[in-house]
Amino acid sequence: MRHSDLRVVSNSPLLDTQILLCHVIGCPRATLYLNQEYCLTAQQLKDFNSLFKRRLCGEPVAYLTGYKGFWSLNLRVSNSTLIPRPETELLVERALELPLPEDAKVLDLGTGSGAIILALSRERRSWVCTGTEIQRDALIIAEVNRASYHLKNVNLLPGDWYKAVTNQKYHLIVSNPPYVANGDPHLLDLNLHFEPKSALISGKDGMSDLKHVICKAPQYLLNKGWMVTEHGSEQGPKVRNLYYSVGFRDVETCTDLSGLDRVTLGRMP
Repeated sequence: MRHSDLRVVSNSPLLDTQILLCHVIGCPRATLYLNQEYCLTAQQLKDFNSLFKRRLCGEPVAYLTGYKGFWSLNLRVSNSTLIPRPETELLVERALELPLPEDAKVLDLGTGSGAIILALSRERRSWVCTGTEIQRDALIIAEVNRASYHLKNVNLLPGDWYKAVTNQKYHLIVSNPPYVANGDPHLLDLNLHFEPKSALISGKDGMSDLKHVICKAPQYLLNKGWMVTEHGSEQGPKVRNLYYSVGFRDVETCTDLSGLDRVTLGRMP
């Protein structure tokens, strides 16, 4: 098997091969360069070939190794969670820049693997952080990640969006909800085939979950509280209109490294 075989499913075939090889051997990538004559054991070769074949079928590297780097974290992931994207780090970055109190109460809706809320809680140890997630298997993964970094300022709750935090109010609400339209051609991407559809698809126009989390937010935000949401690259105008429609001020859409609309934020009066 050659790394070039992966070109049909990957833009980084050599990197994918190196990551899988290091996973099987149990070493950092630097070790491969320092010890290029390393000989795999029979079991290691068998394990590598099995993972390589699965990658050839389009299964994401993160699911094959069970881990994905995000912000300053190396997060456990499974096929019950969305794989954290580099673009979502923009949401974390903007949230950390907001003028919030030292003991801010923060809510992450649909936490998945816990990527957003765990990154925030690790950067701001005095914040009181909560993540909600309806999928039990995903919540288990998030708890594993929380425990691995000993983050005691995070509470992870089962529930659909706001249902787990009735009558609570927060200084900041963040969310990366599903925002892909049913039937969107991007869903034909072989890599997306392995990710949970419930974490990707949101109605005919991809806006159903965004509408829910944004329109309900004023009930759960303190005065001058903030909301930050990730969304699709073509949804910026619609999302801003939603923010304005429920009374948000200082509404702003931020672009990712590709120059595409990715994150919108706003403040309650």
